[in-house]
Amino acid sequence: MKAAAQPTVALFVTCLIDALRPSVGFAALRLLEHAGTYPKVPAAQTCCGQPAYNHGDLETARAIARQVIDVFDGFEYVILPSGSCAGMLKRHYPMLFAEDPVWAERARAFAARVVELSQYLTQRGVEIDATYHGTAAYHDSCSSLRELGVRNEPRALLKQVTGLTLKDLAEPEVCCGFGGSFSVEYPDISTRLVGDKAADVRATGADTLLAGDLGCLLNIAGRLQREGSAIRVFHYAEILAGMGDGPAIGEPSGA
Repeated sequence: MKAAAQPTVALFVTCLIDALRPSVGFAALRLLEHAGTYPKVPAAQTCCGQPAYNHGDLETARAIARQVIDVFDGFEYVILPSGSCAGMLKRHYPMLFAEDPVWAERARAFAARVVELSQYLTQRGVEIDATYHGTAAYHDSCSSLRELGVRNEPRALLKQVTGLTLKDLAEPEVCCGFGGSFSVEYPDISTRLVGDKAADVRATGADTLLAGDLGCLLNIAGRLQREGSAIRVFHYAEILAGMGDGPAIGEPSGA
C-alpha cells in the first residue's frame, strides 16, 4: 500500500522569536518533525506587518503582506508558534485587501492555510513524549484566545508532559498589558495590567509560567524578575519539545 503523502508545511518563525528567543523556533521544528512533517523555513520571510497595521500605516502593512503571501505560496500549511502573528495573517490580511479583488482572494486562500502551532499538533493527534518536573500556570494571550479561539489545545498537549502539573489562573482571560506598542504608548495602564497578571501567577503557587506568545512571556517574565520572583517562564513549545532543562526567559545561558 502506498504511504499517504505528508503535507507540505512551512514554519513562520516571527520577529521576536528570531531576535530574542530562537529556542522557541527550534522547539517548534522539533515538534513538527515529531508530528511526521518536515517543515521548510523560508529564508525570505520577514515581519508579519502587525506593527505597521496597528499604527494605521496600511500601505506598509499591505506591502509586507504581499511579500509574506508570495514567500509562503504553495505550502499546504503555514504554522506559527504565536497567536499574535497568526491572528495577523489569518484575520487581518484579508481585510487589508478588501478593495483589491485579486489580492483579497489570494489573502483569503493564504489565511485558510495559517494554523497556530498547538492547533496543528492537536489536529495531527500528536502524542507528546517530554518530561518537566514542576507546576505551571498557563496564560492565554489575547490574540490566541480571541482571534483564533486557542484555549484547550495547548493545555491538552501539556497534560501529556510527564511530571508537569497545570494550575489555572484566577483571571486567565485578562490581558498581560503588553499588546506590542500598547505597552509603550500607555505605560501606566500596561504596568498595572502586568502587575496584576504577575500577582495572579504568584497566587497559583506555580513555579513556572507558560504561554504561546513571546511578547506576553517577555512582559510577564520581566515583571516577575523585577519583583524578585523565582518563577521560571517558557513558551509552551519548549516544554512540549523537552527543552525545559535549558535557561528560562531572562535567565543567563547555562542557568
